Order: sequence, then C-alpha cells, then structure tokens
Amino acid sequence: MTDTRRPVVFIHGLWLHANSWQPWVDLFHEAGYAAVAPGWPGDGETVEDSRQNPDAIADKGIDDVVAHYLRIFEGLDRKPILVGHSFGGMISEKLLGMDAADAAIAIDAAQIKGVLPLPLSSLRATLPVFKNPANKHKAVSLTPEQFRYSFGNAVSAEESDQLHEAWTIPAPGKPLFEAAAANFSLHSPAAVNTHNDDRGPLLLIMGGKDHTVPEVITKSTLKQYRDSLAVTELLEFEDRGHSLVIDSGWKDVATASLEWLEKQGLRGDS
Repeated sequence: MTDTRRPVVFIHGLWLHANSWQPWVDLFHEAGYAAVAPGWPGDGETVEDSRQNPDAIADKGIDDVVAHYLRIFEGLDRKPILVGHSFGGMISEKLLGMDAADAAIAIDAAQIKGVLPLPLSSLRATLPVFKNPANKHKAVSLTPEQFRYSFGNAVSAEESDQLHEAWTIPAPGKPLFEAAAANFSLHSPAAVNTHNDDRGPLLLIMGGKDHTVPEVITKSTLKQYRDSLAVTELLEFEDRGHSLVIDSGWKDVATASLEWLEKQGLRGDS
C-alpha cells in the first residue's frame, strides 16, 4: 500500500549521529508526515558502531553525501521535505536547488560558495580538523571541551557533556576543506543553485549564540538568494547555540519548523 503521507528526510551534520534526530522524527510522525533520518554514507547503525569504525566514515565529501541522499530519495513515492542541520543544512540547500525536494529547512547551515565572512569563532570551532591537513582524508572526533565550544556553549556544561556522550561520532574532514576552498574553486561541491526561481520554499534558521555557524554566515547565505523569486525566509533563535536541534530546547525549533511548513501549504497529509 502506498504511503500517502508527505515524506520528510532529516540530514545530520558533522559530529552528530542520525539517531539524534529521533525526537524530531517522532514529532513529525505525530504531525502526519512520513519522517526518516538516514545517516551519511559510512555511518554505523548506532553511535557506538560509528565510533568503533571511523575509517568507514572518513574521506566522504559533499558530492558523496549528495549522491547518497539522492539514492535514498529514489525509494520515496514523491519528493521529500528536507530538514538539515549544519552541513546537513548545506546539503539540504544543495538538493533543493537541484529540484530534488519540495522544500527545505536549513538549520545553522554550513557556508555555501559565495559566503565570504569567516568569523574567528568558526575558525576555532573547526580547528580540530584544520590543524592537520591530513585530516582531509580522515575522520576526526571532538573532545567534550571542543564540543562545548562548538555546540554546547549556550547550554550548561553538564548538558553539553551529556549531549557529547550521547550523540557525537567521528566526522569526515573532507567537507570542511571543500567548504573552506569553495570561493577559490570554479566547480566547488559547496556551490548551490541560489538562482532557481522554480524551487520549493527554503527556511534558514540560525542560533544567535552559535560559534560554529555565527549569524553573520547565515545572513550572508540569505543574501545569496536575493535574486531568486522562490520563497526564502529567515528565523532566528537569539539565545541558542549550535546544539539547538538536540538540546533541551529542540522542541521550540521543531515546532517552529512545523508551523512554517503549514504556512507553506506543506502539511503531512497534503
């Protein structure tokens, strides 16, 4: 029997396992969507599986991840809505620009080609990868202290440590190197078709206290869409950091996402 519910695909970013989306998946199911959260290529089934086999995760770039999700979409009855965080947000933007999705919500999305600001906090947050050029082909883990700065700065130290223990996995360094070189590369995988007038609606969500993707990056991303006639909107959670999709305030962000989809006429049963 064909599932008539509108599909939603959640796409995680670097250092978080796909299972961290489970509360979102449950909430979107309750709202009538057919929600799934598949991992990146090479991810293990669980956090522990991923930690035990970092070589399977290593050396996966942006194009590898895009191709992986396009294959997943082939098994759906229709184009999905995408909800992505960090690099998952950038991947969502790219797929939306390719007309592979009906809409996208990009939360604290990594910078796309054309975004020029590079705040010091972003450099510090990504230093665990960039400090060694060989990390381009490796998978790198974050210590609790590094996670606290990059993700958990807007929550308590105790909550940050709990999130680190529950959800962090090694992440490929390659996407970060690709994004860093994007504005110097003619055919960068971080390029997004921001001029597509016929694409579905896009919501950019930013956390005002985010160290990894500060608001200046998201606002610069919004400017990249200024010549597109398609719906592009921005929503800010002023007191939130990069952990906003997994910390104790996740439901505020998820509820706002559902409300925006309803305003776009993209209900789960529509």
